[in-house]
Amino acid sequence: MAKNLVIVESPAKAKTIEKILGKDFEVKSCFGHIRDLEKDDMGIDIENNFKPKYVIPDDKEKIVKELKKLAKDTDEVWLATDEDREGEAISWHLCEVLNLDPATTKRIVFHEITKPAIENAVQHPRTLDMDRVNAQQARRILDRIVGFEISPVLWRKMSMRNSLSAGRVQSVAVRLIVEREREINAFQSVSTFKVEAYFTGKDINGKNISFKAEGPGKFKTAEDAEKFLQQCIGAAYTVKDIQVKPGKKSPAAPFTTSTLQQEASRKLGYSVSKTMLLAQKLYESGNITYMRTDSVNLSDTALTDIEKAIKGSFGNKYHQHRKFKNKNESAQEAHEAIRPTYMENTTVEDSDTRKLYELIWKRTIASQMADAELEKTIAKIDISTNHDELTASGEVLKFDGFLKVYMESHDDEDETEEQEGSLPPLAVKQSLDLKEMKATERFSRPAPRYTEASLVKKLEELGIGRPSTYAPTITTIQKRNYVEKRDKEGIKRDFRILVLKSDKIDKQTESENTGAEKSKLFPTDLGMIVTDFLNQYFNNVMDYGFTAKIEGEFDEIAHGKKQWNKMLKEFYSPFHKDVENTLENAERVKGERPLGIDAASGKPIVARMGRYGPMIQIGSVDDEEKPRFAKLKATQSIETITLEEAMELFKLPRNLGKFEDSDVTVNIGRFGPYAQHDKKFYSLKKEMDPYTVELDEIAPLIVEKRSAKDERTIKIFEKEKIQILKGPYGPYIKQGLKNYKIPKEKIDTAADLTVEEAKAIIEDVKANPPKKKAPPRKKKAE
Repeated sequence: MAKNLVIVESPAKAKTIEKILGKDFEVKSCFGHIRDLEKDDMGIDIENNFKPKYVIPDDKEKIVKELKKLAKDTDEVWLATDEDREGEAISWHLCEVLNLDPATTKRIVFHEITKPAIENAVQHPRTLDMDRVNAQQARRILDRIVGFEISPVLWRKMSMRNSLSAGRVQSVAVRLIVEREREINAFQSVSTFKVEAYFTGKDINGKNISFKAEGPGKFKTAEDAEKFLQQCIGAAYTVKDIQVKPGKKSPAAPFTTSTLQQEASRKLGYSVSKTMLLAQKLYESGNITYMRTDSVNLSDTALTDIEKAIKGSFGNKYHQHRKFKNKNESAQEAHEAIRPTYMENTTVEDSDTRKLYELIWKRTIASQMADAELEKTIAKIDISTNHDELTASGEVLKFDGFLKVYMESHDDEDETEEQEGSLPPLAVKQSLDLKEMKATERFSRPAPRYTEASLVKKLEELGIGRPSTYAPTITTIQKRNYVEKRDKEGIKRDFRILVLKSDKIDKQTESENTGAEKSKLFPTDLGMIVTDFLNQYFNNVMDYGFTAKIEGEFDEIAHGKKQWNKMLKEFYSPFHKDVENTLENAERVKGERPLGIDAASGKPIVARMGRYGPMIQIGSVDDEEKPRFAKLKATQSIETITLEEAMELFKLPRNLGKFEDSDVTVNIGRFGPYAQHDKKFYSLKKEMDPYTVELDEIAPLIVEKRSAKDERTIKIFEKEKIQILKGPYGPYIKQGLKNYKIPKEKIDTAADLTVEEAKAIIEDVKANPPKKKAPPRKKKAE
């Protein structure tokens, strides 16, 4: 038995640290949190100063038992969980469960898993920081209160289903997405005309090159644009003024959690959760510093290594020492930005994490490199006929500086400058030859929908959430079906162009694909309805400023400036009154929108939420005749669907004709679009639209799926609707939509099972359901 037991959170980290510390140290993982709040009765004694009731989950009993034995048999226990509040809380829970004294137990923290960092931590241990523990407890308890008290209100007041839930940060994130969607739906596009003139001139080698000059502002109508072009007929164009201005571009700060998530999304197409998973892997293998940080600070050791790497690879003139300032006042200067632990490692062997590592390496190196030096030329060109001015701009890169390594990307909502072209050498009073002048119609655009990256950026700007909360928040709102990530196809739109060439104006019409979006966050109808309800009755919880203020109070607790249970009391009293008031006075939410009257039956048509999602209903449940229902398409919404679009949905089921003497019909069911043939059902392929698909496309699908099904089928009991099928892990029994595992001793004789034996297996499985596997260790959340 080793003299020292070190407890960390992750097994990967345990292996790395054990190699560094040597034989006197045994390093074990607690696999994240070992205790959590009880599920029953909220797990909080509100009357007793918000005292939490913690339990050890079933899946952690074995781990806790092993750690207790090891702690008992060792000379010294060291707690080496992560350095953030969540890690501090895990260490406190370990003290509580392993009967360790928080005042004397050695607590060590490090920002990177390197030999010097680990050895330095062991030489300078500290004790538990209870202020940070209390800040984590306050967050966990407050979020549990919000979820446990609002969710039942949603169940009572909204008739959709009992799986609805609310969360402090998650609900605010959904609100942002809902509000952006409504901005887009309400947006009225306005067209203007932009004038651009194209000239030719000779470069320094005497070659003719083309360059562009922009007209004086935008014109509101085609008539105004045409009038300007007419004024330019027969004009001479002369360079009136030239300004040459030096310029520079500076590199971005090294990565924080938020900026890494944003840039990995923009440059690599990674989801926020994938980025954090890969970053955790890089950290635990000792390749990067801690990946949950809001600091842009770099240590002196790191700065020395970076300087050496830059000068060695690019030369002395490429290095520029920089000290970045944290925008977030609560960011701790002692912490560092995310950076490689060893700057000489430009890449890693692991193929999964290589791209992310190289992105971090480039960003870190670039942050200490010289500015890029530019020369910008602005030429004013006089039009002789109306003495208006055209403006030509060009940019020349004089010294690449940090651009040699890295250029930061931008969200599509950022206004990025159009890339400047180069200009030929120009002189004042020089005459220019006009090739053509165009007035092109352009349309104003609404703010784009959020990507995962731009949502993180917005949450950070508003002060909502902290580095550990972004990934789980975005994952949660999608799991709850309040938000979905999907693509949107563009639509064709015509635009007008007026071309002045050889003193003649030609009018043209061209078309463009507009409005296409990729991997954007769309609110579902459910998300919109829940958001409206919460906004109406829990405006404090949904208020951006209030949510940010709560985050600030957690910071105050962490710094010992506020008592955690006092803060909870201040929050709880008005919040609980809102809950009681809503339960008593709020009306049930119908979640429906009237669309009109059905011309054929005279019955009302409404778009509304049903048990399985948004749908159209013709008629009322009070009518003698049952109402008719149709499910909305994935791209349609209760808020925006028109009467005409709604009526189109009632074209289903469609009879496509006969195949093998039986009718083929297509429809949409609970599990999506399907075809029915000879009393059997076949799911349609993703690319098949049930409203337009034809028989010649469906027939091969039926043959293909029937053949695959025949190969899988071992035995069928038609009357009892029981099948014995081949699966990837062996034979199993299927009855209706449910599958039942065949006992090991009967697998080899599955084909000989009788209906009575199959029924007995089904009943036995129902009476003794298999134990669910423990979910994987959760990443740190709020």
